[in-house]
Amino acid sequence: MGLIHIELFTTLDLVGQAPGGPDEDPEGFAFGGWQAPLLDEVAGAQVAAAYVGTDALLLGRRTYDIFAAYWPHQEDGQDGGFATLFNGIPKYVASRGTPDLPWAGSTQLGPDLAAAVRGIRDRHEHVTVVGSLNLVQTLLREKLFDRLDLWVHPIVLGVGKKVFDDGAVPTNVTLLEPPAASPAGTVFLRYGRAEGTPRTGDMSAPGRGVGQED
Repeated sequence: MGLIHIELFTTLDLVGQAPGGPDEDPEGFAFGGWQAPLLDEVAGAQVAAAYVGTDALLLGRRTYDIFAAYWPHQEDGQDGGFATLFNGIPKYVASRGTPDLPWAGSTQLGPDLAAAVRGIRDRHEHVTVVGSLNLVQTLLREKLFDRLDLWVHPIVLGVGKKVFDDGAVPTNVTLLEPPAASPAGTVFLRYGRAEGTPRTGDMSAPGRGVGQED
């Protein structure tokens, strides 16, 4: 069984909507492209390293349309090899409609999304989910992910779609490596899904050091 890795850019208040450009998801959102002023070489290298070993992409419809309009017309260069990678591997698309999928190697997932994703995981070693916030929220609710990479940028927007919606389920994760900050102040966090659900406790219990006197 393979692994499903989610790659997301977020703000400090965990808004993940339209980081790439003003036309990405403009409806009711005035901050499209908020990531661009904060991108630096360190964060770029982290992103490139996150895709090493990827043998399939799992995308929502909007992200697919953006990628399909761009990557088939690119050649490797400053992108560090993304064109060859993305154009050469299977692309799986989650959509409730009947979209046109012109990008070579593209397949629409069936109506039972959870079952379809489990099938993809069985066929591939390293499935990468890029952006696709609505899809990501479904994968988080179904606990259909193995790694969650977050690039948390030093801005607060106060509006926009967030990574975790009202349907999020209690889930344990574990930090897989130390956080790493870029010169622009973006913090890279890599989490793995852990077993069980969050526990509760009492910070004033003996030994906790809260409310205790010498």
